[in-house]
Amino acid sequence: MCGIVGYIGNEQAAPVILDGLSKLEYRGYDSAGMAIFDGAKLNIVKTAGRLKALEDLTHDGATMPGNVGIGHTRWATHGQPTDANAHPHYNSSETIALVHNGIIENFQALKNKLISHGYEFQSQTDTEVLVQLLDYYYKGNPLEAITKVMHRVEGAYALGIIFADHPDEIFAVRKDSPLIVGRSDNAAYIASDVPAILKYTRDVYYIDNSEVVCLKAGELRFYTADEEEISKESTHIEWDAESVAKGGYEHFMMKEMYEQPKAVRETFEKHLSGDDIIIEELNMTDDEIKNLRKIHIVACGTAYHAGMAAKYVIEEMARISVELDMASEFRYRNPIIEPGALVIVISQSGETADTLQALRDSKTRGAKVLGIVNVVGSAIAREADSVMYTWAGPEIAVASTKAYSAQLIALYLLAMKFAHVRGTVSEEEYKSLLIDLRRLPEQIELLLGNKEKIQRFANRYIVAKSIFFIGRGLDYSLSMEGSLKLKEISYLHSEAYAAGELKHGPISLIENGTLVMAALTQDNLYKKTVSNIVEVRARGAFVLALTNNTHTDIEDNADYVIYIPTTSHYFTNSLAIIPLQLFAYYIAVGKGCDVDKPRNLAKSVTVE
Repeated sequence: MCGIVGYIGNEQAAPVILDGLSKLEYRGYDSAGMAIFDGAKLNIVKTAGRLKALEDLTHDGATMPGNVGIGHTRWATHGQPTDANAHPHYNSSETIALVHNGIIENFQALKNKLISHGYEFQSQTDTEVLVQLLDYYYKGNPLEAITKVMHRVEGAYALGIIFADHPDEIFAVRKDSPLIVGRSDNAAYIASDVPAILKYTRDVYYIDNSEVVCLKAGELRFYTADEEEISKESTHIEWDAESVAKGGYEHFMMKEMYEQPKAVRETFEKHLSGDDIIIEELNMTDDEIKNLRKIHIVACGTAYHAGMAAKYVIEEMARISVELDMASEFRYRNPIIEPGALVIVISQSGETADTLQALRDSKTRGAKVLGIVNVVGSAIAREADSVMYTWAGPEIAVASTKAYSAQLIALYLLAMKFAHVRGTVSEEEYKSLLIDLRRLPEQIELLLGNKEKIQRFANRYIVAKSIFFIGRGLDYSLSMEGSLKLKEISYLHSEAYAAGELKHGPISLIENGTLVMAALTQDNLYKKTVSNIVEVRARGAFVLALTNNTHTDIEDNADYVIYIPTTSHYFTNSLAIIPLQLFAYYIAVGKGCDVDKPRNLAKSVTVE
C-alpha cells in the first residue's frame, strides 16, 4: 500500500518521480502528490484520484522545476481520500516536506501535545503529525530531529523527507514498512519497491528497521536511530524493466497468468537435481526432518490459501501435524509452539505486516522460521532463519496468480522432501510424484489455451448477485482461493464452503438460478461431493463442476463441466486454479472493473 519515490540529481526531479510512481500503481492508492525544491522554496502539488490527475496538473512534471523532490501515492487510512489528506505534508512554515507509508499508532497523543504547543493541523492524517513533530524538534540538524521523532513515534513507517535549508539532501527512514534506496553516478533514489527505480539503477540497498539514509546526488550514507553511521551492501537486481511491462497484454493479471508455467518450472528446477530434491535453504539435517513433529504455517490472503493446501498435502504425504493460521490471528492468540517445531511464513512481497510480526513472535518463542517469499532481500527474507524463494518474478497485479502457483510448488517440494526422508512414501510413489510435478507447466499451458471457453461461460454470469464455491479436502482450499479471486477483482459477492457443511446453514442461501462452482478433483471424495451437487440442484442451483478428465460421468449431475488433465491428487490445485482465475478475470473485464488495481486493495499490506 502507498508508494514513495524520491530523486536527487542533475535531472529535473518531477518527471522522474512521476515515472517511478507509475511503476507503483499496482500497490493501490486513491490520491497522489509531489514536493519539489525549486532552488528557493518547497512546492507541493497533490490531488485526490489517480496519478493521471497529478500528471495533468503538473503537465507531466514540466511546471515543477527543481532537481530534488519526493512523491507519493496514498491509500487512505486516516482521513478520506481528499486533496488535503493527500501527501506530501508540510510543516506550517512550509520548510519541511514529508511522505509516509504506514500507520502511526500514537498519533493522537502526539497531536494533542503539538496542539498544546500552538501547532495547527490542516488534514485528518496521522502523517501530518510526523512533519509537525519534525518541526518541533528541528534546530538545524536534520538527522538529530529525525532520530528524536523515531524515538517518540509508535507504529510502522517509511518516510521520505526534504528540508528546505538542506536542499542538497533527501532523508529516508524505515520501520516495518518497505523502503529501498539506490544510486547512479550523478543521482540517488528512494522507492517503496524496485520497479520504481529499475529504469535508473540495478543496485539497490534494502533499509533495515530503524535506519536512516541521507541521500545526495550519487552518494548514500546510512545511520542507526542513535545517529551512528553504518555501512551496507547493495543487492544487484537481475530482472529487467521489460519483465514488469505488460508485453502486449491488456492487463498485468492476464500477463501474469500466462507466466505461470514459467514460474512453476523455475521454482521446482531450482530444487531438483535428477531425482533428488535439494532444499539447502531449509538448513535441516535428515535426522531433524525425521524428528519433526509439528509445523505451523502462517500467512494472509492468497498465501494463506496456499498454506491451506499445504496442510492437506504435508499431513497426508509426510505424516507431520500442521497447524494453519492467518497471521493476523496467530500473533494475538498466544499460540503453543513446542521445542523443535518449524514455523513456515508465506508472503509474496516478503513485507506483509502481520506475517512479519508473526515471524518475529515465533523467533522469540524459540522456533525455527522458514520464509517462503517472492522478493529477494525483503524483510521476511532477511529476518527468517532460512528463506525459500518462489521464482515467479515481479508480480504487479494486485490479485495474485503466478505467485500463488509458485508458492504451491515450493510447498509441494517441502512435502515431498519431508516424505522421502521420513519414508512415508515409497520410492516408486516418490518418482511418480516427480514425473507429475515436471508435467505441471505444460498442463497449465493447456488450460490457459482453453480460455475462450471460460470467457463464454463468464459472460453469462456478469450480472450474478452471488456465486458459491464448494469442495472437500484440497478442493475446499481451492474453493477458498477461487472465491477470493472473484470478489477481489469483480466485486461480485462470492463465498466458499466446505461442501460437507452445506446443510449446517449455507444451503439456505441457494435459490433458483444461483451459480454453484463445485470442485471434485479428489477421487476419494468425489461421490460425497456429487451428493452435494444433487442437493443444491434440487434447490434450483446452476452447477459448474470442475473435475479430472477421468470423471466424465459428472455430466449427468452438473450443468456445465470444466476438465483438468490427470495429475497426482496432491497437485490438482495447481491445475484447477487456472480456470477459476480466468473466470474471475473475465467477469471483472465484463463488468468494466479495474482488473489490476481493484478498489480498496493494495498489493502489499504493510500495516495491520
